[in-house]
Parts: sequence; C-alpha cells; structure tokens
Amino acid sequence: MALTGRTALLAALGSIPVGILEPGWTGILAVNGPLALACACDYALAAPVRRLLLDRSGDTSTRLGDTADVTLTLTNPSRRLLRAQVRDAWPPSSWQPGTEIEASRHRMTVPAGERRRVTTRLRPTRRGDRRADRVTIRSYGPLGLFSRQGTHNVPWTVRVLPPFTSRKHLPSKLARLRELDGRTSVLTRGEGTEFDSLREYIPGDDTRSIDWRATARQSAVAVRTWRPERDRHILLVLDTGRTSAGRVGDAPRLDASMDAALLLAALASRAGDRVALLAYDRRVRALVQGRSAGDVLPSLVTAMATLEPELLETDARGLTAAALRTAPRRSLIVLLTTLDSAPVEQGLLPVLPQLTQRHTVLVASVADPHIARMAKSRGTAEAVYEAAAAAQAQSERRRTADQLRRHGVTVVDASPEELAPTLADAYLALKAAGRL
Repeated sequence: MALTGRTALLAALGSIPVGILEPGWTGILAVNGPLALACACDYALAAPVRRLLLDRSGDTSTRLGDTADVTLTLTNPSRRLLRAQVRDAWPPSSWQPGTEIEASRHRMTVPAGERRRVTTRLRPTRRGDRRADRVTIRSYGPLGLFSRQGTHNVPWTVRVLPPFTSRKHLPSKLARLRELDGRTSVLTRGEGTEFDSLREYIPGDDTRSIDWRATARQSAVAVRTWRPERDRHILLVLDTGRTSAGRVGDAPRLDASMDAALLLAALASRAGDRVALLAYDRRVRALVQGRSAGDVLPSLVTAMATLEPELLETDARGLTAAALRTAPRRSLIVLLTTLDSAPVEQGLLPVLPQLTQRHTVLVASVADPHIARMAKSRGTAEAVYEAAAAAQAQSERRRTADQLRRHGVTVVDASPEELAPTLADAYLALKAAGRL
C-alpha cells in the first residue's frame, strides 16, 4: 500500500499524523472521521496488481538509429476497474538521452475482465541485444488517495543491428561491377579472368587479344574479350582487439570497419563470389561461412550485431591460423585492423608471409580525420605543436602502409565516411586486374 501525494496533502491539512507501520508500508496511525473511511475505501477499490496478466509482442530487431515498437498486453482478471500507471523499463541505451521517462511510462484504464495494449517505442543508441527489465504497475483507487504497486517480469529481447549506412554507395559500385562483368567486357586477361566472347577489332585494342584463328575464318579481325571469374572466395576478417575500441567521431573504429565489410559483402555476393566472415582477437568472436548469396548479408548483419571491442591485444598468430582454417582455398583476405606501427610491426608482419604465399591480402584501416585537421593547424604555439604531432602520426602510418605493400599487400587507409566506398573500389580494381 502506497500513500499518494493527494493523501499526504489532506493529512497535512487535517493534522493527521502519518508514520511507518513496517518497512515498505506507509499508513496513517491516527485518523479521524470521514477521511479515514475515504482512504480505506479507496484502497479497497484499487484493482490488485499481482493478479494482472502481461504479455509482449512486436519487433524483435531493428537497425541502429531506427525505432522498434514493443507492445505490452495487460489483462485484468479481477472484478475491479484498473486505473494504473505503467512503467515499462528497458536499459538506458534503448532510448535517446532525455526521452526515457516519456517513452517508458503509460497510463491505462482496464475494465474488469478485459485487456488493453500499450506500445513502447524504443530508439536504441547502441548495437547489441536490448532486454526488457521489469514492468512496474501502480494501481490507484477511484479517489486517487492510495495505490497498490507491484512488478512483473515480462521478458523480451530486441536485437539492434548495424546501421549499414554505406548501402547508399551500392548502386554506383554495382554499375561499375556490371562494366567488369561482361556487359562491357574488359580486354585484360589475368589470373582472375576467363574468356567471354569474340568481337570485331577496334583501333586501340590490345593486339595481344587478337584471336588469329577466328580472324582467319572471317573477313574481319576478331578480338577475345575477358570477364572476371565468378565463385571467388572472399574472407572478411574483423580485428576486435583493443585498437578497434578507439573512437573516431561518435563511434568506435569497429563500427566503421563493420560498415565497410557489409558494403563489400553486398558487392561481392552480387558479383557471384562467396563471402565469409571471421571476427577475432584472442579467440573467434563470430564466424559466418557457407551462406548462399541471398542469405550472406542478413547472416553477417546478425553476427555483427553483438560484437563489441575487447580490451586486450590481438593475437596475430592466432588470427592468422584461424584465417587459414577458414579459407583453405585461394581467397581474397580482407583484414580490417589498425595501421598503428606497434601492433603491425610486432604482431602482423612476422606472420604475414603465411597469408600472402597462398592468398591475396588487403588490409583496411580507419583513419582519424581529426589528425588530418590537426596537421593543418597554425597560428598559435599550441596549434604548431599539434600539427607536428599529427604530422608524425601520419608519417608513421604511411611507413607502416609501405611495409605492408612491400609484402604484396593492398592497403586502404581512409576516414570512417570514406572507408567503405574506398574498400569497394579496391576490390573492384583487384577484380578488374584479374588478381582474384
């Protein structure tokens, strides 16, 4: 039994002493007259809370930045009218800051033997699983003087998926892919291309592509055209170690890496290539392989939803071994990791030959645009020192990238906004050059 603000005000005006009967129970020790009777009746007429039946339905997943509607159904099996305030509690990251109170509290009136529904609209601010907490119900009497209060556990989980903001670049990359895929056949022959068709020679064509046998059988010079092979294997490797926890702007580096991986996966699956995912730091955090072209993107999104950076150093040898197990055939291994000198020189470079001797390796890293802005700072002594520090950091990243390139690795280093399209362009360039 809870004492409402209205009852407290009446008690003060009527000089009615109020005290604690026992822990958790507030009542009136000394009462007189009609007010005591009104309070007792009000409490007796409040619908019981513990007998209420609650159930949930609604969305089970949403993308980060979008909304999810979860419906709470409340059934009143008692013979009394339920006048209630309902608090549907969720973790703080389920709402935008400052909107929790308005979004999670509802007023309901449920007649005896009937049911009503209320909808809680979530707008999560973090990826991962958001699990519902308790539902707290405060049932008021008709006069609003006293209330009954209780809680119910009504489990529900909403999985918050990566936002995939880079999907806006997919149409332009698919147009470039169609040019490479035989609709506009390329004339470059390499390890990753196969014969497509013959056409008439056009001035400027590579003379090495002339098919002399076909030319002898017809009056015009015939030229072979080539198209990129399909069914190549792409392994996306996400480094989830401590360096992926560094924030660039409002999000950790891992989020930008996942966004770039999703765009590349969507593009490669449309190209007919097989895409797999490995997330690793000191153990496998996620593994997706053997999915069909239509199922690969949903599988990757679901697997990435619960990934979080781990505050420990990545085991480069373990990562390499896991990548080789996951990709036994010749593949393009796309490693999304850092270009910081220490992790690369001490961890990745010693084991890199194990990957490059069997696979084509591409390393993609998230660059901090704030460093580029600092490098342009001038005007004050502090700004000059910042510019010098930024220039040194940029120089170290370039030196690390050059070391990787000397091992035959393709390197992509771009800001969070540019990483996804730049990585997709690098994939298309490798495909056009026949290196896949």
